[in-house]
Amino acid sequence: MNRTHLNILNRPAMADTRLLIGFTGWMDGGEVSTGTVDWLIRKLEAQAVAEIPAETFNLFSFPGNMELSAMFRPHVKIEQGLITRFTPPASRFWANAEHRLLLLQGREPQLDWVGFAEAVFEAVRQFDVRTIYFVGSVAGVVPHTRDPRFFCSVSHAAMRDEMARFGVRASGYEGPGSFVTFLTVQATRMNLPLATLVAEIPPYVEGHNPRCIEATLRRLAAILNLPLGLDDLRTTSDAFEQRVNESVEDRPEVREMIARMESDYDNDLLNTEMGDFKSWLQQRGIELD
Repeated sequence: MNRTHLNILNRPAMADTRLLIGFTGWMDGGEVSTGTVDWLIRKLEAQAVAEIPAETFNLFSFPGNMELSAMFRPHVKIEQGLITRFTPPASRFWANAEHRLLLLQGREPQLDWVGFAEAVFEAVRQFDVRTIYFVGSVAGVVPHTRDPRFFCSVSHAAMRDEMARFGVRASGYEGPGSFVTFLTVQATRMNLPLATLVAEIPPYVEGHNPRCIEATLRRLAAILNLPLGLDDLRTTSDAFEQRVNESVEDRPEVREMIARMESDYDNDLLNTEMGDFKSWLQQRGIELD
């Protein structure tokens, strides 16, 4: 039996690889985590190379209504009374050797975090991964008319400095932890660089958020030095913002809240990322507050 529960499907020649992880569940608001990784899989025409079956790590029956429970079940297809497809959920690895990129898309494990982490680190060994990134999102005081702010937690201080070069702030948090936090602790012990890239997204917008996915991909393109053409996603993102604008047009209390968020966001941006520019203006007697 494969002790690490990692099934190798294909083994392309890869070296000095970067692993990017996206999970459903925790920190996938707006589908930023899974949506970002899914976009890269499709656009880079990545090939499936390995998988971690879900039976050991995920619940298939979950308390709650049918819509909630359906999110955790295998996908089936029945035609003429016959079951023609039964697809158990799995966390799958995809590879693009040209860009030295390994992508993991799946479900955050609900059971046996140690065993799931062992499977991830086995993939790290098999595909010569040197650095790991996780992409995700949390709700914050960011309006839909602005790009999300980005925060990180890291396995080593040097990675915090590296992420800061791309405008990613160090996270400050205390509360319930995720599997990725557990994975980061294990990576620290293994001296393996790992950084999270977590977008702060609007709390009042539900469902798939292409604007935040696009912003996340732009930041990833810089961090990973990926030549990504995002014009099609920009069109989708603009249409999404227009739909949100229309949905709040007749709700003055929501528009007022968004206006306050925009003002706070712009002041925060000026005081942090443009602090030197603000000081330069103040030296010349120009106050922006």
